[in-house]
Amino acid sequence: MKAPEFELRGVDGKRHSVATARGSKGLLVMFICNHCPYVKRALERILGDCRDLAPQGIGAIAVMPNDPVEYPEDSFDNMKRLAADKRFTFPYVIDETQDVARAYGVVCTPEFYGFNAALELEYHGRIDELSAAMAQIATTGAGPKEQRASVGCSIKWKS
Repeated sequence: MKAPEFELRGVDGKRHSVATARGSKGLLVMFICNHCPYVKRALERILGDCRDLAPQGIGAIAVMPNDPVEYPEDSFDNMKRLAADKRFTFPYVIDETQDVARAYGVVCTPEFYGFNAALELEYHGRIDELSAAMAQIATTGAGPKEQRASVGCSIKWKS
C-alpha cells in the first residue's frame, strides 16, 4: 500500500500532509488521541522514538481520528495543549472528517504505519517493535517480516 495522501490542520495552525511530514528515508504516520489510556501510557516512548528516528531520515506525523464531540478530551484545544505540554517534535493534526482514518484502515489508537522512502507501507503494528522496525526501514527500505497488530482504544467514529 502507498501512503494515502491527506492535508490536515495541525495544532500549530499550519496544514500538514504526507509530503510535508516525510523524511528522506521514510514516514511514520501515527494515529493517536488524548483520552486513550494506551496512548497515555505510550506517549513518552512515542516521543522518544520519534526523536531518535528523525536523524535517521524518518519523518513523523500524528493524526487524531476521533469524534471530539463525543470525546471532549480529544478536542482541538486539548490537542494543542497536549502537544505544547509534551513538546511534540512532529505535527499533530486533526482528521475532522475521519476520511484519513478510513483511508488507512485504522481500528485503534495508538496505531502505527511505517512507510519507506518510496512511501510504500513496510510496517503496520504496535509500539513495541516500532523503533527497530523504522530504523530497519531507514537502513534497508524494508520492514520486518513479522509484525504484530496494534492494541488500543477503538476509533470513536462519528454517528
